[in-house]
Amino acid sequence: MLEQKKVFVAGHNGLVGAATVHSLREQGRYGIVTCPHEQLDLEDREATYNFFERTKPDYVVMCAAKVGGILANATYPVDFLHKNLRIQLNVFDAAYASNVRRMIFLGSSCIYPRECLQPIREEYLLTGPLEATNRAYALAKIAGVEACHSFNRQFGTSYLALMPTNLYGPGDNYHPQNSHVVPALIRRFHEAKQQYEKSVVVWGSGKPRREFMFSLDMGDAIAYLLGLPDEQFDGLTPPDGTPLINVGVGHDMTISEIASLIKSIVGYEGNIEFDISKPDGTPRKLLDVTKMSELGWKAKTGIDEGLHLAYEDFLRKQARD
Repeated sequence: MLEQKKVFVAGHNGLVGAATVHSLREQGRYGIVTCPHEQLDLEDREATYNFFERTKPDYVVMCAAKVGGILANATYPVDFLHKNLRIQLNVFDAAYASNVRRMIFLGSSCIYPRECLQPIREEYLLTGPLEATNRAYALAKIAGVEACHSFNRQFGTSYLALMPTNLYGPGDNYHPQNSHVVPALIRRFHEAKQQYEKSVVVWGSGKPRREFMFSLDMGDAIAYLLGLPDEQFDGLTPPDGTPLINVGVGHDMTISEIASLIKSIVGYEGNIEFDISKPDGTPRKLLDVTKMSELGWKAKTGIDEGLHLAYEDFLRKQARD
C-alpha cells in the first residue's frame, strides 16, 4: 500500500480552506495537515519555517489570505497588500526549503484588468489597468502567480495558481462591512426581515455582472487537480509558461438578479434600493473555464441550491452566536 501524501492546507478555517479539507477528507487518500492562526501566524517567517520543518508536508494548498469586500479593500489597502505579500513570501520560501514540489496557490479573479474582454482568459493577465478599489489586494495576488512561475522556472517545482470566481458557502464571513457580496446580502436581507424594515439598500447600480460558485465546488476542484498524476500535473506548470487556471461556473448574473434571488430565499418581503453614489466595481467578471473543462472537471452546484445551503449555514452560525 502506497504511503499517504501529506497535504498542508494553509488557511483551513477560511471559506476555501474549509471546503478543500472537506473534499480531501472525502477522497481519503491524504494525510491532512492544518494549524489554526492562533498557533501559527504565517506572517511570522521563523514560525512558518519551523512549522514546515516539523510537519514536512508533501503538498501545499495555499488558501491563507487577508480577504474582504469593496469597502474593506478601499479602507485598508496597506493591510491587504502587506499582509498577503508577507504570508505568500513566507509560505513559498518555507515550502521550497522543505522540498515541497507541488503547491496550489489560490488567487482571485480581481487580478485581471478592470475592462477585460469577456469571458476572461488566463492570458489576459497584465494586459490592462486593475480595478482601483481592490488594486492592492490584486497586486499581492499577482505576485503570488509570479512566485509560482518563478519557482517553477528557477527550481523546477510544480506550483500552480488557481483563479476562483466569486465564492460563497459554508463558513463564509458575514461581517456587516467587510464581507463579500453574497454573505453581505444574506445578512442584510435576514436582518431586514427580522426587524420588519421596508427596504434594503444595495451598493451601486445593480448592473455589474458577477459569476458565483459554491465554495464546496471550489474544494472539489482543488482536490481533483491535486489528485492528478505527476506527469499531468507537471504539464500544468511548465517552466516557460504562466501556471494559471481559472475556476468558475461559466455563466454570470447581475448584482440586481443575485440580490432578488437572495431576497426570495431569505423570505424578505420589502423593497430593494440601489445606492448609485456607491462604487460598482468592475463592470463584469466572467471567467473562461475552458482549461478546467478540458481537464474533465466542472462545477456541480446550481446557484439556487447553493444559496439555500449558504442561508442554512448563516442561520446555524446565528444560532451558535
